[in-house]
Amino acid sequence: MHPQQWIEKKIMMTKRCAWANSDELLKKYHDEEWGRPLHDDQKLLEILILEGKSCGLSWKLILKKREYMRKVFDNFNPEILVTYDDAKINALLNDSGIIRSRLKISAVIENAKAYLKIKKRGSFNDFLWEYVDYNPIINEASKIITRSNISDKLSNDLKKLGFKFVGSTIIYSFMQAIGMMNDHETACFCRRSDVFA
Repeated sequence: MHPQQWIEKKIMMTKRCAWANSDELLKKYHDEEWGRPLHDDQKLLEILILEGKSCGLSWKLILKKREYMRKVFDNFNPEILVTYDDAKINALLNDSGIIRSRLKISAVIENAKAYLKIKKRGSFNDFLWEYVDYNPIINEASKIITRSNISDKLSNDLKKLGFKFVGSTIIYSFMQAIGMMNDHETACFCRRSDVFA
């Protein structure tokens, strides 16, 4: 058996978080991204923007539209996003390939502006990960958590800086996505920290 086939077979037999089992797209996202510590500034901005766009919607829908949104939002490059004018916003509002909400489109621009303010002082990665002392928090897997004292604090601080769609529940989900919180289920193969090494 080819090594890649063996790996794929092993993953198929692996236990993962229940929420990821219903769909191949969710499985791939869970196995390759969710909960893995992320430290790239621009990718962190992208995930923050996408988490905001998911407000009131399913994450599966966001994943389906992610590649196209990367294209029309200039790969979430903040230097480009802050230059968007009314004509660009109107064009986006008429694009059925994205989440067509004026508030959420405006939030992309405002979040890019706020991100660039942080970048003047240092890295976005350091700003975020300082809230967990640069180490992922491994939560008790039997408890379903949607917010925490840390997400409350980070949410409030982001709002003060001008970020939009960054309520505590969205921020907790963001923290899970980027690996600040390890909320993988106990039996999930991603629960172990060595998976991320």
